[in-house]
This record gives sequence, structure tokens and C-alpha cells, in this order.
Amino acid sequence: MNNQLSLLNDEPVQQPYQAVQPETQLFKQIPKTLSWSDILGQFVAIAVLKNALERDRVGTAYLFSGPDGVGKTLTAKCFVEQLGYANPTEHPDVLWVEPTYLHQGQQLTASIAAEHEVKSKSLPLIRIEQVRTITEFLGTSALIATKKVVVIQCAEQMQTAAANALLKTLENPTNGILILISSEPKRLLSTIASRCQHLLFNRLSNEQMLEVLTRLGYSEILEVKSVMGLATGSPGAAIYHYKQLKSIPAELLLELKQPPKDILKVINISRAVETLELHAQLWILQYLQWLWWQQTSDASLIEKLQNAKMQIQMFIQPKLVWDVLLMELIN
Repeated sequence: MNNQLSLLNDEPVQQPYQAVQPETQLFKQIPKTLSWSDILGQFVAIAVLKNALERDRVGTAYLFSGPDGVGKTLTAKCFVEQLGYANPTEHPDVLWVEPTYLHQGQQLTASIAAEHEVKSKSLPLIRIEQVRTITEFLGTSALIATKKVVVIQCAEQMQTAAANALLKTLENPTNGILILISSEPKRLLSTIASRCQHLLFNRLSNEQMLEVLTRLGYSEILEVKSVMGLATGSPGAAIYHYKQLKSIPAELLLELKQPPKDILKVINISRAVETLELHAQLWILQYLQWLWWQQTSDASLIEKLQNAKMQIQMFIQPKLVWDVLLMELIN
């Protein structure tokens, strides 16, 4: 009961942090077999794919783009199943690729890192070694099916060298199908995007959000104002933000409830934020953009938060970014 009250008041109970992307939140909870009817709100994209299947005119490269958590990865899984690859996440002729952390010389996906409680101060990336694996995979004959399939999640998180290597793979004809999934397609090399058939995915309506979240057992999220405000029509994002909110220490959220006005609060916030993983720090900046805009409608304040987020994403030292931001807020 206390947990429910806490959630409704946006003062969550702290739980272990999981840096799993919004699109993955839906993907982890789907049944092994999907049908098109399981995917809501993506009528145009599904119509294009169904038409390609019916006419036996499936392309060699696709780009699924749109907001995180609206069903791009679910659609990719369903499409691959409809191509005849049963249980595509484990099929020997299907390769799923997602960004990885580098930990003690090993590449770990976000879900594996969270499972083993591996903490990281860097962002996950799609690395050149992974693209080399893709090239080798597509360069060999299929074991069971007639073609091989590669699905790349969060494709915008490719290192420059990896993107250039992937472009060379796209330029060389292969007996395979490549599906890129991205929430920020503008960050992809234009030469990569231009070689793909581009399908745009949309945000869901309130009714569709209710149906998806209820189906997945997360109907309580609908009562958490901040989470629904951040989600903006994405059930995967709603689940993601809900879990992130619950993972942040309640004391820190209380300190951040309003923009700090004195140096003591700045010091407390800086110390608390420094202990968090980089992904959690970025999430807090996004959360504050929503929260403080509701309170102040101050565009300059939101711009400062956005600039801080961009600086951290550009690998500027996070503590320095936070200290500068917080001092600007009290000056």
C-alpha cells in the first residue's frame, strides 16, 4: 500500500537502476510469437511491410524510425517472423545487434549490464567489432532459411568507424536483409539512410496507451503525471521513465523538486548526482526539463538543462557539467 501511495505522489521507492532503453521495455515483455494485431497505432508501416510480403518484394535494407518505445522493435520481430523465421531472437540465421558497454575488455548490452549490476560512467555504443561481426554473418550462407537477417537496435549510437564499416557492407550486395531501428535517424550517416527503405512510426493515442499499458500490467503508470508527461504517446517510454523514476533516491528527487536557490542545496545535489550512472544523470536532466517547465515556463532554464544534457552526451566530464549548471541556477 505504501508503495502505491508513493508512486501516485511521484515519490518513488528506490529500486536497482536499469539502463534499458524504452524500445527494449516493450520488447522484453512480448510473447514469443507475434501477430500484426499485437502492434497498435502503426497502420502505415505495417501496411507497407504486409504489402511487401504479399507481393514477395521484400527489400534488402529498411530503416524503422520514430519515437522510442512505440513499437519499432516489436514490428521488426513480427516482420522477421512473417518472413518465416520462427523465434527470430534465437534463430541461427537472424542476428540482433544493440549498443554495448565496454567492461573489463568485454562488450555488454544494457540488459546484461543491468542483470549483473555492472555500473558504467559511459554510454553504450555500437562498435566497429560488432559491425565486423555483421559483415562476417552476412558473408556466409544461411543455415536454415534462404536469407540471413540482421536487426540493429538504436542504430544512431554507432561509432563513426562502425558507421563507415556498415556503409561498405550496404554497398556490397548480399543475400540478406538489414533492418536499422532508430529514434534519431538524423544522427545516422545520410549515405546509410539513403540506402534504406524508410518507415516512420508514430506516437500512440491516449486510448492506445491505455490498452498497451493495461495489457502489459502497467496500468498504474497512467496515474503518475510526470511519467505520462515524459512518455508523450510512447508506452515503452512510459515503462522506461516509470522504472527510472523509481530508481532515483527519494532524497535527491526531493532536493530537485524545485530549482535550487542556495549553495548548500547545490552542494547536496552535486554530491548525490555524482554517485549515479551516466544514463541516470541524463535521465534526471530530461525529467527536470519536464518538471521545471510545469512550474516555471522558463524557456531559458529548460535550455540550460538541454545544453547540460548535450554536453554530457558529448563526453564532457559530467561533474563539471553539473557544477556549472547548478551554479548558473543560483546566480
